[in-house]
Amino acid sequence: MSTSSTNTPRPTPPRVLPAERGATQIADRVVAKIAAQAAREALAATGPAPAPPHATVTVHHDIARVHVSLELGYPSDLTAQCAAVRREVTERIERCAGMAVPEVDIDIEQLRPLPAGPAAAGRSGRRLR
Repeated sequence: MSTSSTNTPRPTPPRVLPAERGATQIADRVVAKIAAQAAREALAATGPAPAPPHATVTVHHDIARVHVSLELGYPSDLTAQCAAVRREVTERIERCAGMAVPEVDIDIEQLRPLPAGPAAAGRSGRRLR
């Protein structure tokens, strides 16, 4: 019984760098779901949103163009809410999908009246003299 064949080292395949092994593609609709969830969470921090946000995304190479549609409560700080949505959507897509997000377009499709809180109820019947 010859052991020379078992002691012969096997040739190792050439090492392939990770970047050359293949590509990972993330569908536009997956990135849109990431964006919608991030927008929902950003709005939850500022108070309840009347309806969940909707997002559409177009991906070209590793760049995501994002469009978010919102319904917001009014009166409220619309600028601050939109800034929070933009910030959270951008950060989340960059972190989860590894894509650059140069812009997040936001459409406020509807303003819904916020329920009157105790502060609003106290002001409604008063008059300054």
